[in-house]
Amino acid sequence: MTPRTRLVFAGVCIVWGVPYLFIKIAVDGGVTPLSLAWARVALGAIVLLGVAYRSGSLRGLAGRWRWIAAYGVVEIAIPLPLIAAGERHVTSSIAAIIIAAVPLLVALLALRFDHAERASGKRLAGLLTGLLGVVLLVGLDASGRLQALLGAGAILAAACGYAAGPMILKRGLVDLDPRAAMGASLAVAALVLTPLALLDLPARSPSTGALASAVVLGLLCTAVGFVLMAVLVNDVGPGRAVVVTYINPVVAVALGMSLLGERPGAGALGGLLLILAGSWVATRSSSSGERAPRQESISTAPGNITPRIL
Repeated sequence: MTPRTRLVFAGVCIVWGVPYLFIKIAVDGGVTPLSLAWARVALGAIVLLGVAYRSGSLRGLAGRWRWIAAYGVVEIAIPLPLIAAGERHVTSSIAAIIIAAVPLLVALLALRFDHAERASGKRLAGLLTGLLGVVLLVGLDASGRLQALLGAGAILAAACGYAAGPMILKRGLVDLDPRAAMGASLAVAALVLTPLALLDLPARSPSTGALASAVVLGLLCTAVGFVLMAVLVNDVGPGRAVVVTYINPVVAVALGMSLLGERPGAGALGGLLLILAGSWVATRSSSSGERAPRQESISTAPGNITPRIL
């Protein structure tokens, strides 16, 4: 990877490692899952569409609304409420570790939809090692209580959306300015979530910490995070880009333990170690059939991503 790509990768690892902390604070502070998801995507959409409008990059969206709608629903409108709902019953640490199944799900989807992203050889072994970590986590730390098991299942369903989203992005949106593409996708998600959020309004006034968490989720974890992810998918492809979900749990577990007093059990810690081992193998090994990261520059025509977007 180029130095710029490494910087973007590190940024996504951090920015998408902290949401689980703020989601936990928000839902425990009285914000309902659907209203939290709506608030963060609406705020992110306002910010990114404003920036894209000022840059003149919204013109590039013409003819792409089918892809924008698909990405907005699959990657944003469905997963975000599921994660928030799941975190009502499991810790932020466990939620982040379950999401680490995304790279394996991408590899499975690639068997049917994207041959260039197929994993094989040592990389496949690394992905399977990571999956074993997720199984260990759910089997030991979430199977004892029905609510915890349902919460873990909701988060795993969200991971399926996170796996399909980057493939949609690669097929139909990756050549657009990420501020415009992500802003429009967030706007679509906000429209989809609006009627649902109105049916799921908080029964009591949320705490100050919960409201502040919603703002952080909208500005940092959504607006900034989705733009960085779009740039990363463009640089290295969806299969390698979603490997950030192997690193996110480290950030989430550290924050959960230090700020929320969470104490992950044996399954969570053992699962995390296997996930990290799988991450190392999956990213360090490359079979002859795998696609090398893209090195070419992206066109600087209006509406396209440029190397200077960051």
